[in-house]
Amino acid sequence: MLTLAFESSAKAASVALCEDGRLISQVIQCSGLTHSRTLLPMAEDLLRNSETEMKQIDCFAVAQGPGSFTGIRIGIATVKGLAWAADKPCIGVSTLAAMAWNGVAAGGLICAVMDARRSEVYNALFRIEDGRPVRLCPDRAISLSALTEELRERGEAPFLVGDGTELASAFFREQHLDHRVPPENVRWQNAWGVAMEAAGKKLCTSQELLPVYLRLSQAERERQARLSLNTNR
Repeated sequence: MLTLAFESSAKAASVALCEDGRLISQVIQCSGLTHSRTLLPMAEDLLRNSETEMKQIDCFAVAQGPGSFTGIRIGIATVKGLAWAADKPCIGVSTLAAMAWNGVAAGGLICAVMDARRSEVYNALFRIEDGRPVRLCPDRAISLSALTEELRERGEAPFLVGDGTELASAFFREQHLDHRVPPENVRWQNAWGVAMEAAGKKLCTSQELLPVYLRLSQAERERQARLSLNTNR
């Protein structure tokens, strides 16, 4: 199956073209530009340079969250539009599960972390078995202190992946928790991981594809706070 995959859940954006687990081409950009400006041009360049036409794509895959609310919406909207226009299926995968693929070569316990603000990280734990990540817990928003205690109980140095690596590593060092830190280029979530995680998963239509935020946005939290304040008056 020829899959065009997208990752836009954090600062780095990427697009990858994979066929049955084989990476054909990937483009990654971490310029800080809005993904709405970069994602489609990246896909167009990738397809042109790999001499692939959009009609040849069998499936569109995307990281559906957790992550940046804006980034996730851009990625989801891009894939929904492409899948609808091409009348092709799509699939959304966990951002954390996709980034866990970066730890395949390292092996052992993989700790996927994204900065969720408010002294929390989006996190999930995985173990590499038979060359692929196996999930150990659901995606969650968790405090670094709670994550530290859970990892300490496991008694194994985790391999960090994700844009929250630097944040988590700094906290773990303060808590004297052994951990493994990859080079920066391996930390970034990427579309190759999205394509690998999508392989074998259930396909859906563009209408069925939805984002997964794990928690309310800052604007929605502030709105609920105002409503609660008005109700209690």
